[in-house]
Amino acid sequence: MGPKTLVTHIFPDLDAVTSLWLFDRYDDDFESANLQFVPAGSTFEGKAVDSDPDIVHVDTGLGRFDHHHTDKRICAAKLIFEHLLTSKKIKSKDVPALKRLTELVVQIDQFEDFFWPEAANDRYDLGINQILDHLKLSGRLNDKELVYQGFSLLDALLAGLKFKVKAEEEIKAGIEFESIWGKSLGVETRISAINKLAQKLGFALVVRKEPGTGFVSLKSQPKPELDLTSAYEALKKADPKADWYFHPSKHIILNGSRHNLKVKPSNLSLKEVIKEVSNLTWQ
Repeated sequence: MGPKTLVTHIFPDLDAVTSLWLFDRYDDDFESANLQFVPAGSTFEGKAVDSDPDIVHVDTGLGRFDHHHTDKRICAAKLIFEHLLTSKKIKSKDVPALKRLTELVVQIDQFEDFFWPEAANDRYDLGINQILDHLKLSGRLNDKELVYQGFSLLDALLAGLKFKVKAEEEIKAGIEFESIWGKSLGVETRISAINKLAQKLGFALVVRKEPGTGFVSLKSQPKPELDLTSAYEALKKADPKADWYFHPSKHIILNGSRHNLKVKPSNLSLKEVIKEVSNLTWQ
């Protein structure tokens, strides 16, 4: 039996690219499938959609993996995700992140990003959907090259969302405490991205202890009034043998990081660091 064929429309958008990516990454039958591109709405070689099990149309042809013949809040990628989930082809560890990913595709495909805050702001041009559109408009890639470029971007997005899901779980399991800077969090984790995520979730200060290396980091929200000078002085006094770096912004205290592993880690436990900073008062 030869390779299967995946068909989508020419000038593929995020929904079409994600649909192909889901089949390629999660259904072994479609790994290294032939890719074919047809005018939007039509089918490969004019054949009836879904009439050949070895030829699957996505986001075109009005078949089982198209949504243009319904007014439901859905997209082709979401239909395929649900199909793969029902078929038990997706590992459970990927499900939460893929749910988020396909929900984003639905929002963008339904033009719900129109309602996002400051919808015309340049920051959204860094999104995968915009990058794919810009690549199309640049004329630098043909349809197949565009799809494979999209596959790499979606691989990265999935990895990031999986880390985010894990980070949210660890934030919930962290130690909440009050400090002079406001609501604060202490967490023991290897996930460095927790710092920024926790700050965006409302924690003024995040204390992270990395298991294994023993490295410590303290990061505050980037507000001028959240100056960590007193915390830096207290930690140097509590553990003078450790290497402490105080960032010029006054929002970051580091005792080792992936950028510099050649430092002496702190012997202070997470709870001891929390105690040091929670006991501080304004001078």
